[in-house]
Amino acid sequence: MKVQYIFIYFICLTINLTALYSNDIAARVDEYVDSYVTQDRFSGSILIAKDGEVLLSKGYGYANREHGIPNSPEMKFRLGSVTKQFTTMVIMQLHENGELSIQDPITEFLPDYPQDDEITIHHLMSHTAGIPNFTSFPDYRETMMNPATLEEIIERFKDKPLEFEPGSKQSYSNSGYILLGYIIEKVTGKPYADVVRERIFDIAGMDNSGYDDSRQIIKNRASGYEVNGSEVRNASHIDMSIPHAAGALYSTVEDLYKWDRVLYTDKLLGNELLEKMFTPVRDNYAYGWIAGEMFDRRVLSHGGGINGFQTNIVRFIEDDICIIVLSNIIPAPVSEITRDLAAIVLGEPYELPKERLATELPGEILERYVGQYELAPDFILTVTREGDQLFTQATGQQRVEIYPATETEFFLTVVEAEIHFDVDEDGSVDGLILHQGGRKMPANKIK
Repeated sequence: MKVQYIFIYFICLTINLTALYSNDIAARVDEYVDSYVTQDRFSGSILIAKDGEVLLSKGYGYANREHGIPNSPEMKFRLGSVTKQFTTMVIMQLHENGELSIQDPITEFLPDYPQDDEITIHHLMSHTAGIPNFTSFPDYRETMMNPATLEEIIERFKDKPLEFEPGSKQSYSNSGYILLGYIIEKVTGKPYADVVRERIFDIAGMDNSGYDDSRQIIKNRASGYEVNGSEVRNASHIDMSIPHAAGALYSTVEDLYKWDRVLYTDKLLGNELLEKMFTPVRDNYAYGWIAGEMFDRRVLSHGGGINGFQTNIVRFIEDDICIIVLSNIIPAPVSEITRDLAAIVLGEPYELPKERLATELPGEILERYVGQYELAPDFILTVTREGDQLFTQATGQQRVEIYPATETEFFLTVVEAEIHFDVDEDGSVDGLILHQGGRKMPANKIK
């Protein structure tokens, strides 16, 4: 009888300690995230889980500001490029079933594609094809709101020269995933949206996920917002036919956690091919996932960004930790938020976000910073100006606004980073220093 009492005592003690741990995590997360929410630097939903137990699943800020509807774990957010891991899963399933091979040249599915047999499905999934990224084209923002077929989108980039020999380098390209979407539809004879639902969402029990379409009525869909200076406004419209297999899906934090859970099984794909899907090809990029380390632990992750939304999912494989951050306001430093949430769970150091205030600078001062800065060979920061706004765009990445803190120091809001411009006594600019993640990265001005 005493043994039974002792056994029950230890069960109760374990339950109490677990509850205390969860409560402490939740309190720390609330304090941290609320600091961003009050600055209009985050609004969305967050889920944190460890060892199969959800420690926190919560909404912050508003899903719809006009109607005062708060965010919650049930809210549906556009995923942006987090879509890519679902696209690669379908491709790997088709490979496993013998319906295609990831080493097939894309000309097997697009006979008139101009690069002959150089580019394979493997190259598309790993961003090593060298195909120019159509969302970086100068006319993209003018065309993104207009519906288009896959064939019409492919026409925008297929005749442009490759940026490098396939397989020799890695450069992020949404164009490659548009081609993957086309291949999926051609092989299966079904729309991409139906294929993803049948082959992934239905099996994983992801009933609150799908292909977004602004024309449809979708219950609990969050609205997207963007910050312009001190003003929060509705995000620019994008027709969801444009991102397609590169970024058109929506989901909830709780559905994405079901996705995390099913990836520990072989319900969707055999273990050998799962591991191949998670193995880096070049520069830590695998097939729709980035394989790296965080706090000296192996992680698989991917972020996403689309008009009004920024997203991130990080999976600590050996520790069985999953952190999902979905934001319906841009810019939002979701990568930094995810990292700091991981620090909270793991007991690592982190800091509460500091409020940043932008100053105003005359146009002639902003103009002198315009140009190209070389951070590394083939990695350029391009600084451009539109009126009283300054923007920077790194090679293969989206353009983001930078805000002046002083005459020579600027900060980003999409990530925790600062740029310090080197200015001579005569006012000429020789270069800059990018401060990010505790690193100082100098860059010479080359143009």
